[in-house]
Amino acid sequence: MTTIEILKNAKAASFQAAMLTEEEKNSVLLKIADQLLNDKEEILSENEKDVMKAKDVVGSVMIDRLTLTDARLDAMAESVKEVCLLSDPVGRVLSETVRPNGLKIQKISVPMGVVAIIFESRPNVALDAAVLCLKSGNACVLRGGKEAYLSVGAIVKSIRRALFEAGLDENMVSQVEDVTREGANELMRARGLVDLLIPRGGAGLIRACVENATVPVIETGTGICHIYVDKDADLEKAIRIAVNAKVSRPSVCNAMESILVHKDVAESFLPMLYQELVVHREGNHPVELRLDERAQAIIPGTKAKEKDFDTEFLDYILAVSVVDDCEHALGHIRAHSTGHSESIITENADTAEKFLKGAGSAAVYVNASTRFTDGGEFGLGCEMGISTQKLHARGPMGLEAMTAYQYRIYGDGQIR
Repeated sequence: MTTIEILKNAKAASFQAAMLTEEEKNSVLLKIADQLLNDKEEILSENEKDVMKAKDVVGSVMIDRLTLTDARLDAMAESVKEVCLLSDPVGRVLSETVRPNGLKIQKISVPMGVVAIIFESRPNVALDAAVLCLKSGNACVLRGGKEAYLSVGAIVKSIRRALFEAGLDENMVSQVEDVTREGANELMRARGLVDLLIPRGGAGLIRACVENATVPVIETGTGICHIYVDKDADLEKAIRIAVNAKVSRPSVCNAMESILVHKDVAESFLPMLYQELVVHREGNHPVELRLDERAQAIIPGTKAKEKDFDTEFLDYILAVSVVDDCEHALGHIRAHSTGHSESIITENADTAEKFLKGAGSAAVYVNASTRFTDGGEFGLGCEMGISTQKLHARGPMGLEAMTAYQYRIYGDGQIR
């Protein structure tokens, strides 16, 4: 089936999706969770084929993003059930006013319609996107990367089985069969059929969508995330946070890619960082530290190039810079950040407040790891992505981000 045919079917299904009650939506989500577990063997088998093909093409970090396991599928099914517990985002009265002429004007949250998602190698994105779209009354069209094609296909087949058993249009969730660049371009240009396009992946994918799409796009995800260790930081706390932010899962967009260290604590903190990320990594992958000139004078590492501070490594690599003060750190962040997540480690409340106001990113932390920028961790259930723009949606995108609004006006014969 062509991409345009898939989109036309999804458009028709979106009108049924918009009419579902909260009870009906929750019922089908529970069916999806059960069906996912019933189809576990088939999904894992297809995923194994994807992983085997990818092993000769991508590194171990990206293989981790692609791989599904029994435990990961259990967690995915559980996340579907968690979305059932969230309030229905559709039909909320956002505001209401009665005009002097008696007209009652309500601003009501409504579904978007057809939401298309272009993503790369993480098959769990397919489930997250489908579930959030269904709960918010939207149809969902998925275009995963070729590396995850079989895995996504198996997950989508499982979801469509659940929709069919619930007596609903299976085209509420679809997979685009064309995984070529032209197939992606078709989605980007499908005005009138795609109401919202969300890219989830690397900088190249997001840039291509922003530059080429003629449908509305939400820019997501590239995460050049910084941690700034202030002169008033608790250094033991800073080490725990930095280690977590870098190595707990380096392949995700909320992992730390750059650390900035105040000059007054650099000689104490950087050797600690070197020990934890490089020396004491028995049985684990050490981190390559790419150091600016001031950091190089304190610890061993690779000399940083300017582009290293503008790179989302998604790997065991960390750019390190020594800065003069908080203002210097903020200047660095403004020059190099993608607007995703930043964190300051300090015991000084005034400095923390300055950092919060000065770092213009979607999520800004005080004394916590950037790894918390996640829909589940924010209490939003699973997420559609992390929006790094400032219009419509920002930060982890949950159910509310999948709605627009409509004005509803109630009269009694008024004319103008």
